[in-house]
Amino acid sequence: MKVIEIMKLGRKFFELLQKACINLGDFEHIELYDEYEEMLEAGLKKCYIVAHLSEKYRVSERKVWYVIKKFECDCKICAAG
Repeated sequence: MKVIEIMKLGRKFFELLQKACINLGDFEHIELYDEYEEMLEAGLKKCYIVAHLSEKYRVSERKVWYVIKKFECDCKICAAG
């Protein structure tokens, strides 16, 4: 299967993601966020969780905070979309 064929199959879905300002790269952080929620439910402090996830997933603490903020916000249509 060619790239263009896959793009055509998922065109409406990709357009919806684009209008909602969701980047395809965000999908690689789903496990990180799931683990964040589990640790938060267990009563751990956010700063500890962020430091732990930063080390575990080899991303900066700033990136972990970004992922948390992005995943917790309500889905809105972008102004450009």
